[in-house]
Amino acid sequence: MLVACVGNTVRGDDGFGPAVAAGLSGCLPARVDLIETGIGSLGIVHELMNGYGGLVLVDAVDRGAPPGTVFVLVPEVPETTEPTLEDWRAQLADLHLAEPSRVLRLARAAGALPEHVLFVGCQPEMCDGFSEVLSSAVAAAVPTATRRVRDVVQELLAQLD
Repeated sequence: MLVACVGNTVRGDDGFGPAVAAGLSGCLPARVDLIETGIGSLGIVHELMNGYGGLVLVDAVDRGAPPGTVFVLVPEVPETTEPTLEDWRAQLADLHLAEPSRVLRLARAAGALPEHVLFVGCQPEMCDGFSEVLSSAVAAAVPTATRRVRDVVQELLAQLD
């Protein structure tokens, strides 16, 4: 199982993923790998190529909810077809942006997407401008999200056994 936390720590609430990664460090079962990739999506795909039965992605996600709302989502990853070069350019124009849909599509295209994928996200308050500090609502949600990640990891491990 892989837990991958992404986000930009100098863009305010976009640093949610790295904050959750810090809270998870040393708190996951031995069968679970934790990575924090910042804004580098290719690192997740490279790691998935090692073979995992499950993936939990952690990132800020705008769902129009009150700031600090934590979500557990099952992402829909479209089946890959043979994309043209222009299709890839349009979808993956900036490979260091860790946009979850890009990561999942690329992992599927590479044949590395695990069967079980969950997304733990948090509604940001502010991701514009530069700040190394999470908003108070998102900072308060980090412990909740950390617990949710540990819970979904346990559930996925039970499914994999």
